[in-house]
Amino acid sequence: MERIAFHLEIVDGKRDAYREAHESVPEELVEAYLSSGAGIESYSVFEQDGHVFGFMTVENPEAVRRVMESSRAQSSWNEVMDPILEDGDGGIWMDEVYRMK
Repeated sequence: MERIAFHLEIVDGKRDAYREAHESVPEELVEAYLSSGAGIESYSVFEQDGHVFGFMTVENPEAVRRVMESSRAQSSWNEVMDPILEDGDGGIWMDEVYRMK
């Protein structure tokens, strides 16, 4: 399993919109990721004070990137997120620098 993390920032004043959008993530977006062959074991998104941190464990990170780049479901979700996020193109992918276990 590989671990992927990313950071995004929410546009000032859009925090409620961000949280509300995640109360009803489209099922077709979830299905696009689950059927991608990525082997997603877990995927969590955290938010505090306009900072968003996403973390997932996957078997195939390239499959995740393919969904992000070419899925119609992801494209539709991006239309919702683009006015809410500072960096709507996927944010900053982070390198793992330490793992306890």
